Amino acid sequence: MYRNLFVPVDGSALSERAMAASIALTRQLGAAITGFVVEPDAPMPTVGTQLPAYGAQTEKHITRTDTHARKVLSQFEVMAAEAGVAFSGRHARTDGVDRAIIAQAEDSGCDMIVMMTHGRGALGELIFGSHTKNVLARSKLPLLVLH
Repeated sequence: MYRNLFVPVDGSALSERAMAASIALTRQLGAAITGFVVEPDAPMPTVGTQLPAYGAQTEKHITRTDTHARKVLSQFEVMAAEAGVAFSGRHARTDGVDRAIIAQAEDSGCDMIVMMTHGRGALGELIFGSHTKNVLARSKLPLLVLH
């Protein structure tokens, strides 16, 4: 049925719940997990920013986001290993979070995406948006939404 679950996480308390729930589901299915972290692109320079300063800021941003992604994926990997679940981790740097989730899930050969939702309601979605709702609307893969 489902052999490889794709689980986007960000290191928040909500994503820790996604890790635990997806590991439990994966054990029941006898499947594997591909964990995924999306980090934001470096901010664009502002008016008056000196190019050497912008370059240094960009390098710091890349280092900081790579470190964060590796930390989150490492935590996920440890949890999966303790449960005896096969795990692979990936990360990307982009501001197109929804598109990155869908593209990486397909490229990784996953057959289901598992995501958490904040459940903010209509007003919250209007203000903050919803990556889960956007993935649901655009992905051809089944999406399991945990609340």
